[in-house]
Amino acid sequence: MSKDLTKKYEYAWNKYSKDDMKELFEFSEKYKNFMSKCKTERECVDEFISRAKSNGYKDLNDAIKQNRSLKPGDKVYVNNKGKSLAMFVIGEKSLEEGMCILGAHIDSPRLDLKQNPLYEDTDLAMFETHYYGGIKKYQWVTLPLAIHGVIVKKDGSKIKVSIGEDENDPVFGVSDLLIHLAHDQMEKKGDKLVEGEDLNILIGSIPVKDKDTKQRVKKNILKLLNEKYDIVEEDFVSSEFEVVPAGKARDYGLDKSMVMAYGHDDKVCAYTSFEAIMKINNPKKTCAALFVDKEEIGSVGATGMHSKSFEYAVAEIINLCGDYSELKLKRALASSKMLSSDVSAAFDPNYPSVMEKNNCAYFGKGIVFNKYTGARGKSGSNDANPEYIAEIRSIMDKHNVSWQASELGKVDQGGGGTIAYILAEYNMQVIDCGVALLNMHAPWEIASKADIYEAFNGYYAFLLEA
Repeated sequence: MSKDLTKKYEYAWNKYSKDDMKELFEFSEKYKNFMSKCKTERECVDEFISRAKSNGYKDLNDAIKQNRSLKPGDKVYVNNKGKSLAMFVIGEKSLEEGMCILGAHIDSPRLDLKQNPLYEDTDLAMFETHYYGGIKKYQWVTLPLAIHGVIVKKDGSKIKVSIGEDENDPVFGVSDLLIHLAHDQMEKKGDKLVEGEDLNILIGSIPVKDKDTKQRVKKNILKLLNEKYDIVEEDFVSSEFEVVPAGKARDYGLDKSMVMAYGHDDKVCAYTSFEAIMKINNPKKTCAALFVDKEEIGSVGATGMHSKSFEYAVAEIINLCGDYSELKLKRALASSKMLSSDVSAAFDPNYPSVMEKNNCAYFGKGIVFNKYTGARGKSGSNDANPEYIAEIRSIMDKHNVSWQASELGKVDQGGGGTIAYILAEYNMQVIDCGVALLNMHAPWEIASKADIYEAFNGYYAFLLEA
């Protein structure tokens, strides 16, 4: 019989035993709980740090202040302003020989409250918003929405807010035109159906009792906020409120083979990366997991991947592991290998025209590797080297990880970007890989439980072997 020379990406479901299926569904339950609880960057960082500390991780800043040496097997984390996080497990080999790095982002498309959001119009109290990241604005109307965030008062005290997730909480929403009056609206292009300035959230309609005062409904809202959180209107200026879909992550499909959640992009890769590094003890090379902010708006700012915070953390670790030098830092970064852990687009049989079937991702076929992203001629892409891809293929196959290769839609159809190119600027080897989604950037996204599980196994295999 002649040898089959063709490559076939098999469905991961075909290889699972009864015990595998039990473990997969148990893992999915833990993931769903995380997604229901952690809808913002701050919530993700808080949850990851809490769990990391229970697993022996120490704050790197404490080690720096105490000038405490780091040795192989030590576990440290760096909390960057409560919105991004880096975790390290110190390896046996010198950092100059490089690190194994997983990098995911923990911000997701949403609506943010403006700095002065509260106003009243025709006896209705409203919040003004500014959308964050790439969204189809019309998808965000008539949904039950929740408000998550923090208020920082002038004395520095911080108040956490989450309204709309508990079943006894009120929810909020953006209204839409009734179909009977929407003739003009329906003739607009999709990106104009709902304008950005019209994404205002209805939050109340009861006025204060004093009939002689103006803006009675707004004042009642301020009264309620003051009673519950001890804040005044000016405190909104130093607040950060994110408006997200209200509700828990849910099983999707009659066979419960998928998960519906807000923020799969990119918390599905963040969670699986976190679980992978939590399993690492006493590695040969130092292992790192990065959970960064602001990828959806260009990885900018002090908590985005363009920040030098990761580089500074590595410098501090080198210093605590021995004698620091800039040359050692450069060698450590250039010798490292990274998986830029971000989502890809799954083939959707409802919209086949935007995909090229030989080079797209499919539900249930495992973790997705994107050699390049970018758009129109690979612009803005990292475009991984084939030598590195061959190494990754070998690792995945050695550990029986189901994987597939893909690009993000047809040539000239669209495209996207990740944090891969930013880390590649250090001259390290980087490739994009993650979980394929349906409804990417919509309020509710869909992922396959098999792909989530294979991503976890793939990230763990990478940390063990790269």
